[in-house]
Amino acid sequence: MEGYERPCIVVSRCLGFDHCRYNGLTIRSEAVDMMGSHVEFVPVCPEVEIGLGVPRVPVRIVRLGEDDRLVQYTTGRDVTEEIRLFADRFLGELGPVEGFVLKGRSPSCGLTDAKAYPSMDKVPPLGKTAGLFGREVIARYGERAVEDEGRLTNFRIREHFLTKVFTLAALRRVEASEQMRELVAFQARHKLLFMAYGQTGLRALGRIVANAKGRPWSEIIADYRDGLLRLFSRPARPTSMINVCLHAFGYVSDELVQEEKAHFLDVLEAFRVGKLPQSVPLTLLGSWVARFDVSYLAQQSVFAPYPQKLVEITDSGKGRGT
Repeated sequence: MEGYERPCIVVSRCLGFDHCRYNGLTIRSEAVDMMGSHVEFVPVCPEVEIGLGVPRVPVRIVRLGEDDRLVQYTTGRDVTEEIRLFADRFLGELGPVEGFVLKGRSPSCGLTDAKAYPSMDKVPPLGKTAGLFGREVIARYGERAVEDEGRLTNFRIREHFLTKVFTLAALRRVEASEQMRELVAFQARHKLLFMAYGQTGLRALGRIVANAKGRPWSEIIADYRDGLLRLFSRPARPTSMINVCLHAFGYVSDELVQEEKAHFLDVLEAFRVGKLPQSVPLTLLGSWVARFDVSYLAQQSVFAPYPQKLVEITDSGKGRGT
């Protein structure tokens, strides 16, 4: 594979960039640290941006009827409109972006698990919801790669996130070229990867490329981008990825000894039951593709959809089954 385009990712500033938590601390995220030299980060802390300062009185989500308010716990200061105005301005001015990594459980940045309370009193929470900045991100960019740092400790979620942001970044380069031949090459290079995500989506993208004659570039690339986002709306199913691996395995199996074949099938089974990430069988296949110089497969992005240095098999189990 050629060099990778660097994805643009908006990230919560407290995830290792600045001591901007309410208590003046920062939080380390191994996933964010690992991505550092391979992506373009845009750090943001909505609470600091509206002038709350560090350290500060914590805020909480208070649910008043159908309206969620963001209120400082002891002062009673309501900063809801300030956060909403900041989100509207920040997201409205944001350039091309492939993804977001936001702080989980945060009443401003949380995506699903910020606590909502019935009042400012010492009472149990009503349940969980998105933070006020986080919900604006979801509303505007929910089809992109949007995760919190906790879920990225799960290898399946992390692989999908990385695959998505690097593929979208590569498409951004194609879009800038305004060359139909670049889009045709992009579709060909990603055929097996798209196949793993879904045959229906693969065929839909193929039709967009095939029926491009006479259509303006802006329409073609917009339709293609929308189709790719639909294809990437959820991780590839293990069964589909296994079928792609077996398809590729057919190109090299005659060159392998019996022990190598047996080992590969064991690796596939471990992946199927969730004991290994998909990067393990794909890396193994990729080594054989290079060893036996299989030219068709050598250009397929599925074997290295993101930089090898980002391959990490550790897994917390968080988000398993998503």
